[in-house]
Amino acid sequence: MKVAIVVFDGVQALDVAGPLDVFAEANANLSEHQRYEVSLVGSKAGTVTCSNGMQLSVPSAFADSLAQFDMVLVAGGPTLPDYRPTDDFLKWLQTQAYGATRFGSVCNGAFVLGHAGLIDGKQVTTHWAEAARLARDFPLACVQPDRIFIRDGRLFTSAGVTAGIDLCLSLVAEDWGHEMAVRVAKRLVVYIQREGGQSQYSPYIGAGKDDNPIIGKVHQYVTEHITDTLSIEQLATAVSVSRRTFSRLFAKYAKVTPSAFVEQVRVDTARKLLEDSDAPLKTVAFKCGFHSATQMRTTFARRLNVTPKQYRQRFRGTVESRPRTDTGTGMLVAAQSASYS
Repeated sequence: MKVAIVVFDGVQALDVAGPLDVFAEANANLSEHQRYEVSLVGSKAGTVTCSNGMQLSVPSAFADSLAQFDMVLVAGGPTLPDYRPTDDFLKWLQTQAYGATRFGSVCNGAFVLGHAGLIDGKQVTTHWAEAARLARDFPLACVQPDRIFIRDGRLFTSAGVTAGIDLCLSLVAEDWGHEMAVRVAKRLVVYIQREGGQSQYSPYIGAGKDDNPIIGKVHQYVTEHITDTLSIEQLATAVSVSRRTFSRLFAKYAKVTPSAFVEQVRVDTARKLLEDSDAPLKTVAFKCGFHSATQMRTTFARRLNVTPKQYRQRFRGTVESRPRTDTGTGMLVAAQSASYS
């Protein structure tokens, strides 16, 4: 299978190295005629400098790649949302995508697909920090900001950076079965499928609180009174406006309802406590204004797709709370048992 990974100056090194390593490990278990033939393709042949300073040797430019690839993946990079590909490249990418069995992007490589018109009417994802911009720049696309990776027909897109590994593991599973993907995951010491979505990696709430002083005051008030039962009237009084004015301004600047905003502040406060303390879950729930640990668990599952316990295991910096490993292989136990949905 011929695979092209499209790279640009400033590309994120892991967006390239992750997929390359997945396919290389798969090749180690495949016969010669079954292997992935992976090529780096750039705007020109020569050297591409990654965002971390690493240099990649690119043997061919897109204009020289006349053969049809079976799979095309566009890698991302920090500056890619502002990059405008040439018309010649976009035409090449369109031709390759239409003829390929599968095509897609890693991280914000989705912006390049957007410029080529390849995500219009499609379900796509990208790095959580740029999902809103992707949706704004390409309004015909249906952006799913919390997905690690997503497939829509022949189109595959993934979230940020290391999510390219998740994406390519799913491609290997599709090509050669779940057992092969598990074998590759074990070799790379990664999960075969991560629990939860991108929300667990995104920073704490910032929606609108810097755009309007009222929203900032509400955020401060909720934080200081987080254990209270907070009503719209109480929030409006706290910022010295009428309920009607409060509702209008909040809808305009926060883009969520007041109750959803309060709930998100509670979740974010709980996330911080789970990261920084060993307090029991009941204590965390009480300090953050949840009625019970069960309500906190339900809210985490709905908003982050992980439980508070799972979140603490993932982000609490102690040896005891890290996921258990199989000492025989060094592989995370979860990677041995999880399956693709």
